[in-house]
Amino acid sequence: MDAGASAPLRRRQMATATSGACRHLSKVGAGRRPPPARVRVAVRLRPFLDETAGASEPPCVRAIDSCSLEVANWRNYQETLKYQFDAFYGERSSQQDIYAGSVQPILRHLLEGQNASVLAYGPTGAGKTHTMLGSPEQPGVIPRALMDLLQLTREEGAEGRPWAFSVTMSYLEIYQEKVLDLLDPASGDLVIREDCRGNILIPGLTQKPITSFTDFERHFLPASGNRTVGATRLNQRSSRSHAVLLVKVVQRERLAPLRQREGKLYLIDLAGSEDNRRTGNQGLRLKESGAINTSLFVLGKVVDALNQGLPRVPYRDSKLTRLLQDSLGGSAHSILIANIAPERRFYLDTVSALNFAARSKEVVNRPFTNESLQLHVLPPVKLSQKELLGPSEAKRARGSEEEETGSPEPAAVPAPASQRFSPLQKLSNMDPAILERLLSLDRMLGSQGSQGTPLLNTPRRERMVLLKTVEEKDLEIERLKMKQKELEAKVLAQEATEEEKENSLSLLRPLPHRTVTVAKPLKKAVVMPLQLIQEQAASPHAEIHILKKKGRKRKLKSLDASEPEDCWELEISPELLAHGRQKILELLNEGSARDLRSLQRIGQKKAQLIVGWRELHGPFRQVEDLERVEGISAKQMESFLKANILGLAAGQRSGPS
Repeated sequence: MDAGASAPLRRRQMATATSGACRHLSKVGAGRRPPPARVRVAVRLRPFLDETAGASEPPCVRAIDSCSLEVANWRNYQETLKYQFDAFYGERSSQQDIYAGSVQPILRHLLEGQNASVLAYGPTGAGKTHTMLGSPEQPGVIPRALMDLLQLTREEGAEGRPWAFSVTMSYLEIYQEKVLDLLDPASGDLVIREDCRGNILIPGLTQKPITSFTDFERHFLPASGNRTVGATRLNQRSSRSHAVLLVKVVQRERLAPLRQREGKLYLIDLAGSEDNRRTGNQGLRLKESGAINTSLFVLGKVVDALNQGLPRVPYRDSKLTRLLQDSLGGSAHSILIANIAPERRFYLDTVSALNFAARSKEVVNRPFTNESLQLHVLPPVKLSQKELLGPSEAKRARGSEEEETGSPEPAAVPAPASQRFSPLQKLSNMDPAILERLLSLDRMLGSQGSQGTPLLNTPRRERMVLLKTVEEKDLEIERLKMKQKELEAKVLAQEATEEEKENSLSLLRPLPHRTVTVAKPLKKAVVMPLQLIQEQAASPHAEIHILKKKGRKRKLKSLDASEPEDCWELEISPELLAHGRQKILELLNEGSARDLRSLQRIGQKKAQLIVGWRELHGPFRQVEDLERVEGISAKQMESFLKANILGLAAGQRSGPS
């Protein structure tokens, strides 16, 4: 066997023996860099928009051969500027020529798990959208590429072939530095992320599976209508955003070692750079033009930084360059189609586009195969109801069954180790080789605990690791037991302290059948005016109104009987209450606002409300009519009476003396 034939076999054996599902390069070794692939550049010259103008005006661009062209030097018309690219398509070239010559050759890389990109670049009105989309009579790059790609996946993924293919599509636009999902316009502005492997991704971007070109048209045509377009002086349907169609091809191996590959195809229709002096943009169109020109300027900075080998490439300065990070200087096979116009009025735009294309062909990418190993998914373990119960619950359930039947059931045959429930079987995302080893160690540990079989069949190193793990678990159990004992001792100490407090309180209590009076804090009481109390004490026929306990004097009971709380209430004679009400009513009917403010709970605002109500409705008939005043509720009126009736009654009694 020669070296060329043995190398794939060695790679297959290494992939089979590798544990884990880590990504690796399939075409190159771990220590070698992927082979470089320069960005290929093709230039397309569109025909004159007006045939009469083309007949009278010579074009500013002239083809030299299939790869070279020349442009008149604007500084000296006797000289020309010559450019050489990978391909040049003149004004008579068809859509099929451009697709077959530049785009179709890179589709085969998708079936190898590699990425590819096709970019349409040029000034506004140069024919970028026509090159990418085309028309029903002349389909462009996107429909032709999707038709061929779906045909390739159907052929390579047929029954009996080693690989199974699946294709998904996503469609987005970058409008004024906002990433919008054209398949789901209501999703809003999306963010661009980068994973740990350096892959650019957009969380939340819609992915539609497609199996035929009919499926593609069903999703793509309505989404194309959601793209932002507008009219300018140079183009009636000018693209106001950058459109990106992302097609992802995933292939899975049907047999061992069950490899998986993933390739992505970016089909990008860039918005054209605009000179606002000639387009006449104003308002929103001017703002859109500024965002487009800014993103294209950052794209030129990225190309210059890559060509000069600068340590920092400004990918993050624009959403467009952030998304094209894989296409320029990344891991994709990239094709740049520069579209130019033949009219002399587009001369500066044409020279600018050709200069950008000349710089872009110096950019070097390093494509590699995105390959990984599929995970082995363990079959679900079916457990009985008894196996789902814990040890204590299973024991109680078995005891209850024995009591009902009266005779113990025969011992059940122990389940094999492969079917015994183990928490390690939940680790389905672990590498199959490591998972199988852990399960075997778990079965050995279970057999040692149930049957006492020594672990003599395991290697010494694994046995030492297993014994160390068991020892650590035992130490952890002992530590938990000590902690539980400490907590129990703490609880017992608290209970003992509470019992001592109860005993000390019981010693302070008086002996039974002794007459004792236990002092308790008094409840809220109202203090009577001192002058009123002295007057009532001097008058033998006067009634003394004081706070007294509710109910008669209680008989002394034993300490074991429950003692109700003392309740206090205010006892006032009805005559004194009537005098207080009359005094308040007179003040409400005859007093001024200043007099009313002398009452408690009456301020300036309420005094004015009372006087105003009295002028409108006449005098108050009773004190309760105060509720009818706007701004005074029944609750406020009740608190007003409690606060004023006692003081006014006391003043009524002490007035004559």
